[in-house]
Amino acid sequence: MGASDWDYVVPCAGSVEDSLRALHAEEFARQYGGDDAYASIEDLWADDEFMGNEGTHSILDIRTVVATAEPPADHRSEDYFTLRPLGRDRVLHHFGTERPTREQYQEVFARGWSAPWPRPEPTLQDECAMRWTGRYVVLFTDGRPTHLGVFGSSGD
Repeated sequence: MGASDWDYVVPCAGSVEDSLRALHAEEFARQYGGDDAYASIEDLWADDEFMGNEGTHSILDIRTVVATAEPPADHRSEDYFTLRPLGRDRVLHHFGTERPTREQYQEVFARGWSAPWPRPEPTLQDECAMRWTGRYVVLFTDGRPTHLGVFGSSGD
């Protein structure tokens, strides 16, 4: 099927883990609501053949939040299906501030799609270097964290 990049902007729902669970519920309902194949996200994840061969090409492929901003190392199995923060230095690099807004995130992400190939410097999308993983950026409104920008890649 190939690889798919995906991104979302979601309200902060307490912790990053809580925000991910809320996003999972929303995306599961969008993709599988009314579908008899899977009654829950746990049923989806239990389908090893589907998840191992195809996946959803969405945030539903991500199961765990990890605290480290370090990129996944050498395609270790424990790094697959993880969401990790974009490092502070990389946030500053891409946004020019440590407190980007929702609008800045959307602008920077969109700019990555229009960048020429080969890219003269990494885009935000390039920060997610390993498929089946994702990154998040805390987004601010009036100096307060209000949203997460979540992006990644699924597929082969």
